[in-house]
Amino acid sequence: MRVILRKKNWHGLNKYMTEKNSGLRKSKPAPQKPIIKKFSSFRALLWKLFLLPFRVVWAMVWRLGLVIFLLVGLGVVYLVTNLPEVYELVDGRAKGSVTLLDRNGDVFAWRGDQFGGVVTSQTVSPFLRNAVVATEDRRFYSHFGLSPRGVASAIRINLRSGRGPLSGNGGSTITQQTAKLICLGVIYDPEVWKSERGYERDCRRTTLWRKIKEATFALAMEVKFSKDEILTIYLNRAFLGAGARGFEAASQRYFGKSATMVNAAEAAMMAGLLKAPSRLAPTDNLSGAQARAAIVIGLMQRQSYLSKAEANFAITMPATLSAAATARTGGYFADWVMATGPTFFTRKTTEDVIISTTLDKNIQTAAERAVRSIFDTKIDEGSEAEVAVIVMSADGAVRAMIGGRDTRTTGTFNRATQAKRQTGSAFKPFVYATALEIGYTPFDIVRDEPITYNIPGSGAWSPSNYNKEFAGDVTFTRALAESLNIPAIKVSEHIGRDLVRKIATDFGIANELATGPALALGASESTLIEMTGAYAGILNGGLSVLPYGLEEIRLQGDAEPLAGQAGGIGERVIGKKSAKALTYMMYEVIQSGTGQRAKIEGIETAGKTGTTQAARDAWFIGFTSDFVVGVWMGYDDNTPLKGVTGGSIPADIWRETMIAITNQSAPGPLPMLRGPSQTSVQLPPIGSSQETTSGTTILDTLFGILTGKN
Repeated sequence: MRVILRKKNWHGLNKYMTEKNSGLRKSKPAPQKPIIKKFSSFRALLWKLFLLPFRVVWAMVWRLGLVIFLLVGLGVVYLVTNLPEVYELVDGRAKGSVTLLDRNGDVFAWRGDQFGGVVTSQTVSPFLRNAVVATEDRRFYSHFGLSPRGVASAIRINLRSGRGPLSGNGGSTITQQTAKLICLGVIYDPEVWKSERGYERDCRRTTLWRKIKEATFALAMEVKFSKDEILTIYLNRAFLGAGARGFEAASQRYFGKSATMVNAAEAAMMAGLLKAPSRLAPTDNLSGAQARAAIVIGLMQRQSYLSKAEANFAITMPATLSAAATARTGGYFADWVMATGPTFFTRKTTEDVIISTTLDKNIQTAAERAVRSIFDTKIDEGSEAEVAVIVMSADGAVRAMIGGRDTRTTGTFNRATQAKRQTGSAFKPFVYATALEIGYTPFDIVRDEPITYNIPGSGAWSPSNYNKEFAGDVTFTRALAESLNIPAIKVSEHIGRDLVRKIATDFGIANELATGPALALGASESTLIEMTGAYAGILNGGLSVLPYGLEEIRLQGDAEPLAGQAGGIGERVIGKKSAKALTYMMYEVIQSGTGQRAKIEGIETAGKTGTTQAARDAWFIGFTSDFVVGVWMGYDDNTPLKGVTGGSIPADIWRETMIAITNQSAPGPLPMLRGPSQTSVQLPPIGSSQETTSGTTILDTLFGILTGKN
């Protein structure tokens, strides 16, 4: 039975194989695909469609990136071959600088962009080098010129602050900042940019394209220069406020020492200025500069440039300014020297110039203190009255100058040299100087009485004295001492206005003088420096004086000067005898006249008050044997002064200034007449009758004598 079954199975297998081989056996139908497989295929198609834009974008991006990389590479190669050497890049100023020295050779002012000389990353103080790196680019020595991490951080900070991604923090490396400082290799051209400021503003624009150019330039610099060379360029070109270009200039400007010698606190302060040099300049904002320095010190400590003890010491003992930087004296004086000196050595210099001046810082300080003292004690709070003061030697050398109440300012309106104001009775000495020169004496008589002049085109003019009273017969000396108007007019009219104008002009009053009888009362305008210089001519014996502040000009590094003194004593105007007589008359002004508030016990002084119509201007100008001091007071808009005359507040300022000066050096006796003198030539007396502007003057008489027509 078992055998039969096996046979049957074998038979079936044979049958199956036979059918299959013969193709007679029918195939089974193919099974249908599941629905889930169809859905998966559809999803894959959708995914491919979704990824297609990204694939297209990526293809474009990497191709564009490749193009940019090649272009940047070509740009780097081009820039590397065209970049100048390091020594050509350390000083990029288009103009030079001016350093002003006082009469003792000490620096008191700077003008223009200062460049103290080349320093390198190896010669500067290590504190300074480390402070700059810690503050501006702590990965400076490890990156290749760019810092993607720094840029990303800057963009994040800008966006959080509500600014644009490229506005505010830039995340620039020191290399990128250096590239910007040298304006990506673009040289200043005055024909392209109206000013150097405009050129620099254009260099510092922040756009995407400019960032790309800046990055390319930075890469080229990294290829061309070493890290130390890049840092050297940066240290010499960075602007650090107060006109200082480079850390050497800044160190000299603020601390009076080389950048090779600064300590940690000083280094931190200068490195901190890189953030906002104008706003944080310690000459204007010392507290702000010190606060920023403390942050820099913290960065230096965290980056192991300072120990904890060193950092604590630098914070507890912050950097302070040098005496010269703190004083800030002579701002108006410096402006005047720059405005009056040779243009090519001052305002438009292309070289670094050293100018030696006549300024005496002790006298300047004394004058400033006197002004502050008087205004603090005798001027109403809120008053906008202004003041100007000049201290001058007899030869015209200006020792001090104040052009306004704000004595620490620069670049503003200088009332000592620029304000043209009516001189009032301060002009009267020139009237009497003229009379003395032609033979009159301080003891000649003139009648003070009512008088009327017929002025062509204006009608009758009846001048009066300040007190509205008349003194009758008075000497020239008394008339000047009491500043009587009628005698001054009478003398001027008698001897001739033309002669008075000539004497005044020869003494240095360069402005156009009045043509009518009011000439004698100071109706003409002048500046304080002109008037003070004219009075110096009286002190020195009648020689004209051209006020000057410049003594010598030389280029930095040169021993030989290029130019010398620009002023001083000129031609004779009146004789020594006349000058001595006039000095005596002005001495009496202070002893017994309108200038008594200027009297200094034990010191001989001479001067003259001046008050213009409606008290719009108040003057006091006077001198000892050594110095002439001129004081003006008034409002810029010609508002009348209240209760102020030349013999009051201006005389007080003059006295305080002169006392401070004489405490330093006691003056000698005045060169003046010591007693009555008889006239050497018999001249017609000045009558008491009413006079008119017409008629023969003493000038006409003298002209007739000289020409033989009389």
